[in-house]
Amino acid sequence: MQRTLLRPRASAVALTALLTAALAGCTSEEAGSGGGGGGDGITVQTAQFSWTAAGLTNGILSEITADHPDLGVASLATTQLDPAAAWAGAQRGDIDLLTEVALPNQQELADSASEQVDVVSETYGDAAQGWFVPAYAVEPGGPLEGLTSVTQLDDYADELGNKFYDADPGYITTEQNAKRLQGYGIDLEHVVSSEAAELAQLENSYSREEPIVLYLYHPHAVFAQYDMVQLAEPTPYTEGCLTTGDGACAMPSYSANIAASKELAEQAPAFVDLLTDLRISVDEMEEMQKRVDVDGEDVSTVAREWVDANADRIDEWIG
Repeated sequence: MQRTLLRPRASAVALTALLTAALAGCTSEEAGSGGGGGGDGITVQTAQFSWTAAGLTNGILSEITADHPDLGVASLATTQLDPAAAWAGAQRGDIDLLTEVALPNQQELADSASEQVDVVSETYGDAAQGWFVPAYAVEPGGPLEGLTSVTQLDDYADELGNKFYDADPGYITTEQNAKRLQGYGIDLEHVVSSEAAELAQLENSYSREEPIVLYLYHPHAVFAQYDMVQLAEPTPYTEGCLTTGDGACAMPSYSANIAASKELAEQAPAFVDLLTDLRISVDEMEEMQKRVDVDGEDVSTVAREWVDANADRIDEWIG
């Protein structure tokens, strides 16, 4: 019989209220084609961030748990949330699992929920993020010829339409980029709406070979579509630069991590043991993202094929 994770700190009413209020229009569903439930185990309340890698990781975990009922999980019930809302839910005891936790970007949020949640593994590391321009724009004769560093952006303000494009306002990186623009003394307008809008602007600019500067991160399908160049940073990242400091520094390379509630570790220890060993490389993730975001394949199909192709690795992780 399927059972829901016991949660003495939060009622079902509180969960519903949180998930309704935290993000207007968010949806909750069973993740992956194998996550329909009905087996013997718990339902894990799982945050799903808006980027494709999060859906793929959750889909992979759903397929693995469907194949291995001995892990004690019948299904992952995913709810799309931005990081701040997800960590608030974890702190309240309403969210059991967070995948694709970007550190150090989300470190403060993770610290706020440390009594309820542990970061249990690093899925992949050394993922670059920063400010990018199309390669054609900086080639000889291009509209941004000579641009190599973020500190030169004001010199190209006219060519760039005086705009710097960013992703969702709920991203920690969006706050960091606002501070970086100020710290570097760059007067470009900080255009913030959504990652979808940002990428639509990139597609429009790229199709016309017009200049554009925007925030991007690995792993991302965009790098399979477009030839992009990351602008150099004169000052390396140091701890505190983007919080208590002036913001005039590089963005750190980050790692994607998995966080699980202490209650989940008690209720499904074999599943949490799997989480500690799960590894998906940046290259693997970008290949899967391309299949979803560029080729139009379904997340659950791509996740299922990754699980089938890596069955031996998964068996080793499960032991």
